[in-house]
Amino acid sequence: MVRHATIKDIQTIYRLLQFFGNRGEMIPRPLSALYDHVRDFVVYISPETGMVAGCCALQFCWEDLAEIRSLAVDVAHQGKGVGKMMVETLVEEARSFGITQLFTLTYQPVFFGKLNFNRIDRADLPLKIWSDCVHCVKFPDCDEIAMMRELSYA
Repeated sequence: MVRHATIKDIQTIYRLLQFFGNRGEMIPRPLSALYDHVRDFVVYISPETGMVAGCCALQFCWEDLAEIRSLAVDVAHQGKGVGKMMVETLVEEARSFGITQLFTLTYQPVFFGKLNFNRIDRADLPLKIWSDCVHCVKFPDCDEIAMMRELSYA
C-alpha cells in the first residue's frame, strides 16, 4: 500500500535515505529537511510487516515542472514493483496540480525509462533545481542522469 507520509514515518525515511546515500546511490538528506518536506513524501507499507519499506517525494520547482526525488526501496522489497507504485502515485498527484513535466536525477535510468522518462541534458533543467546539489560530495561533477517525463491530459 502506498500512502502519504506522516511525521511518524520520518525516522524510517531518514534511515532508508542514509543507507543508500552512504552507498553513493543518492544524496542523503538531513533529518530537519525531511521534517520540513514531509508533505512531499509517499511511503510504501509492507503488507507482511506493516512497516515503511519505501519512500519517494514529489517536489514542485515551477508552475509546470516538478521533480521525483528521494526514491528508496528497502533491499528486501526491491524488484517487486514498489518503486513503480510510488512513482505512479506521484505522477497522478503531479497531474492533479497541473504539472506538465516531471524530471528526476538518477543512477537508475532503466527503471525510469520503463516509466516513460526519457534522458535529457542536465543543462536543459532550470538553475533553480541545483540548489540541493551544492550539498552533494560529487558537486560540481554530477554523474546522475537527468530524465524527463511529459505528462499528458487526454
